[in-house]
Amino acid sequence: MRKPLLLLALAATTGCNFWYNEVPSPDDLMHRVAWFDHMILSKAVHPYQRTDIPRNTPAGIVPVTGGEADWGRSVFTGPIPVYGFDTLAANRATRPAGMTPLPAARGQQLYTTYCAMCHGPAGVGGGTVPRIAPAVNPPPLVSDRVRGFSDGYLYSMVRYGRGLMPQYGDKIVRQDERWAVVDYIRSLDAGSTP
Repeated sequence: MRKPLLLLALAATTGCNFWYNEVPSPDDLMHRVAWFDHMILSKAVHPYQRTDIPRNTPAGIVPVTGGEADWGRSVFTGPIPVYGFDTLAANRATRPAGMTPLPAARGQQLYTTYCAMCHGPAGVGGGTVPRIAPAVNPPPLVSDRVRGFSDGYLYSMVRYGRGLMPQYGDKIVRQDERWAVVDYIRSLDAGSTP
């Protein structure tokens, strides 16, 4: 009686090991399939590895023309990156011709989501982050200093960040939405002056 129980316990504890260690996985079978000549034409097989292979990418997955120029730079001087951008390029940046401005409500929504926690809901400071961490002291956006910035400079601040302000271009990825934030910041300033 003890031998069958012992064998049953042994089978129960080692049965899974046999299945996982000895039975081949279906994934392993794919490695046994020979390379077919037409596979090099697949869009999934390193399309840019050789120059003699046509570089036809599926539409809409990789921007190959147009797009936005890059004028940002980040410096890693320690554990925290210092963000920035080329000021001259930023001051030359303008809203692309033909880009329809988004509704003001979209700019307000983006500002509330990404900016108000530091700069406050009205752009005069008093956000949540400076109250929790007083060492983080973002400047008010309703000020003579910010009024003197070009729209391209504000756009670059949103896209690349500056100093300790992190970049938001990886979160607000569409250009028209970044410009909507700039428009909303300008509307905050316009609403504060008599």
